[in-house]
Formats: sequence, structure tokens, C-alpha cells
Amino acid sequence: MPKTSRQGVLAVGNFIVDYVKVIDAYPAQDMLASILSESRSNGGGPYNVLRDLAAMKVEFPLAACGLVGNDPNGQWIKRDCQNHRIDVSLLHLSQDYPTSYTDAMTVQSTGRRTFFHCRGANAYFDVKHCSFSKTNARILHLGYLMLLDRLDSFEGGQTVAAKLLFNARSAGLETSVDMCSAMHPEFREIALSALPMIDHLTINEIEAGLTVGEVIDPKNSGWLLRTAEQLLSLGVKQTVTIHTEYGAVCATADGLRLKQPSLKLPVGYSKGATGAGDAFAAGMLFGLHERFEIQERLRLAVCCAAACLQDPTPSKGLRPVKDCLALADQFGFGEF
Repeated sequence: MPKTSRQGVLAVGNFIVDYVKVIDAYPAQDMLASILSESRSNGGGPYNVLRDLAAMKVEFPLAACGLVGNDPNGQWIKRDCQNHRIDVSLLHLSQDYPTSYTDAMTVQSTGRRTFFHCRGANAYFDVKHCSFSKTNARILHLGYLMLLDRLDSFEGGQTVAAKLLFNARSAGLETSVDMCSAMHPEFREIALSALPMIDHLTINEIEAGLTVGEVIDPKNSGWLLRTAEQLLSLGVKQTVTIHTEYGAVCATADGLRLKQPSLKLPVGYSKGATGAGDAFAAGMLFGLHERFEIQERLRLAVCCAAACLQDPTPSKGLRPVKDCLALADQFGFGEF
């Protein structure tokens, strides 16, 4: 990455209030499950990444860019960001649409989660809400493609998201993108439109598979690397990273092919996987910003994901960088 006076991460896109509900079991349709506990937390890739980086005690600036409702949830998001030293000057309040929220149902015994989402103001987030003349950030992190209705729409043969990413790169920012594991009828078309405007793509095996038209074995690192290479050939500028519960791979435009197993965590360690992918992305973004070698970025990223699993909310499990890395010494790595 070339030297630049720019510093910090501007996280753009979904800002959501997550209502995390821990349940005894996931019920069949028409049946009942018991809610054992519930809490309100940050949600959505950009918001989660910012809160993760704040918990990691980063020294570079953090900023939010999105659209929330001018309602109690929107005001709660704004205050929460400010309390964690996240700049909210580009976090816009809508008078017309409510703040997006998600009910995240987490099964107590397994940590598996299911989401019920209200799209709200996020659906109307647009290029006009992101003025790159007003930021000195080095990296733009956009998420989630497939969950931002306006950005996912096509104009003149390309998505509005692709135009936003073009504007960011033209202004001198490096672009990082994440997707949502959603069954969108135009998933592949939306992804392919954005790829040539992405410097760093960080997604899971489901999203990678939907983009290339395959169902990928999450345990098969060779297959994952081939898919990462394919995504590079489709336009990604610098790095493609694909993460699964078993580990992660990264392919770079200059020929590196790397893999990193996940931590070997004991049974019962995970209290919920909500936000684990965003914690992984936060680790990658920290390493990118601080110019870590890519293998170091991957190692930190899987450690951040492991830290996230300690709490059912997306970010309360995160801790300072050195403490995240210490989890590798505590548990070691599995097979991948």
C-alpha cells in the first residue's frame, strides 16, 4: 500500500440495532421456543467493524457513514458511536424512515443464529450520503452488499454501490467490501458489478459460492483458494480473503496464496456467532491499516473472530489487539 497522509477507517452502509435473543431451541413452524435472555447491541457490518476496532483500542481515526432514522434507535446508535470515539458527521438522520433493526435468535446450546431483519432507513442509503471530500480516511469499508436496496440497484449497467466505490477510489481511499449471506435474486450480478471497484474483498464461503455459482466445501482450503483466484480474475484489485468456521484463505494480485486455520476452541466456548465475520474483517482492516504482512493479518483476523464468540452480541467479546492474539497461544490452531 503506498504511503499516504490519509489515516483511519470510514465504515459505510448498514447501521442496525441488533436485538440478540438467546433461545432454548429453534422451533418448527407454528411451535414455541423460550427466550432465555435478550440484549440490545450494534448490528450491521460497518457498525460492528467500528465497534470492534474501538474495542481493539486502535490509535487511528474511526468514522461512520450511513442512514438511520430520527427515532430512539437512531439516536441510540449515534450516542453509542460517540461514546466509542467514532466520528458521526457522515451518519445521517432520516425523517422519513425508521432505523433498521434485526432480531437475532441464538440457540443457547450451539451458538447458531437466525436473523429476522427490518430493512428500514438502510434501504435508502445512497451515494449522496457519502461525501468523500469530508473525510481523511485511508480505507473505506462497505457492507453489506445484498442488504442495501438503493446501492444494490442498477443504473446505466452498474450498481449504485459500484459508483460509490469508484468515487471512493477516485478520492484516494482503498476500498474494502463485505457481503451478506442472503438469497438475493441478483446476487451474482450485484457482486460482479462491484468487483472491479474493490481493492480488498473479505467474504465467507457462502457469499463466494453465490458469486461464482458454486456450493463450496468450507473445509477445503484448496477449493477456497481457487475461488479466491477466480474472484481476482473477475476484477478485485489487490486481495480476496474467504473465511469459514474452519479457517481462511487469501489470494493476492501479486501472486501470494495463503491459508490460516481457525483457533481450536473447546466445546462450550462459543456463546454466539453473531458478528464473528465482522470481527474477522476488523482484524483484516487493522492489519491492512498498520501494514502487517498478509499472514499476520489472517492470524489476527481468526483471533478476533474467536474473541467475538465469547459473547452473544457482535462486539462485546472483542479486546485489545495483543489480547486477541494471545488467544492463539492459549488454544492453538485446528486443521484446515
